[in-house]
Amino acid sequence: MVILRLPEIKRVLGHRADASVYNAIRAGLFTTGVAIGQRAKGWPDYEAQAIAAARVAGKSDAEIRELVKVLHAKRTELAILDGVAA
Repeated sequence: MVILRLPEIKRVLGHRADASVYNAIRAGLFTTGVAIGQRAKGWPDYEAQAIAAARVAGKSDAEIRELVKVLHAKRTELAILDGVAA
């Protein structure tokens, strides 16, 4: 898995401004960032790709909000699996 920083996220999603990404997060249309440092956030590449693919497929905002919930749940699942493997 690759963690993408904001400039790459904007490129993948087609946003021009940082605020567009953060507005999408507030609207539930994009996942929240994960901490990769004290003041740095990033996003798993598969999340950005899944959301971009949903947009291309013509999914509604409601469907994308559900996808975001699934992606957040997958993070929790991955964390639990990682804890079991340790």
